[in-house]
Amino acid sequence: MKKQILIIITILTLYSCQNKDKKDSNIIKTIVQDTLSKTVAGTADLSEAPPRDDKAVKLIRKQLLVLLKKDLPAMTKEDRFFYYEAFDLNNDKKNEYFVGFSNPYFCGSGGCSGYILNNDGSLINSFTVTDFPIYIVKNSSEKFQDLIFKSKGTFYTMKMKNGKYPSNPSVQEVWKGDISKETTKVLDINSKKLEKYSF
Repeated sequence: MKKQILIIITILTLYSCQNKDKKDSNIIKTIVQDTLSKTVAGTADLSEAPPRDDKAVKLIRKQLLVLLKKDLPAMTKEDRFFYYEAFDLNNDKKNEYFVGFSNPYFCGSGGCSGYILNNDGSLINSFTVTDFPIYIVKNSSEKFQDLIFKSKGTFYTMKMKNGKYPSNPSVQEVWKGDISKETTKVLDINSKKLEKYSF
């Protein structure tokens, strides 16, 4: 009788081990299927994905290393990330680049800093105390579309003057009226739909 009980216990133990292996295999299979479906659907978290190296990103990285040369020694690895969006502000069929940041080195209680760069990477101007996104309106000044920046909860009109936009929106003319839903917005960093790039 003891022999039979021992055989039954051994068989049950072996059977339960096989089921455990199947469970582990099923868990791994489920994780792989979930990851693949999220990747195909575009809902996977790509925050740790390596940065894309296209022409615009390389151009912006190069310019940031020049513009921020004095700041680089004080910056941490976490500070050295940027977002960008391209938009043709002057209808010359070449995009200008809006470059923004969202970390404590570039952002404070008044908002964040950023840059607008020409298509060749040269600086149009820098800006400060800005809450993202930035809105691009149909009106133009000096052949460049006017912008609406939000700073400390108030919207301000930013118009090109002498080849530059103002750097501090909070001292510009307050925007009067509503912002249409059709108004183009750039650097909508808080929507978390923009890629983050290192420099």
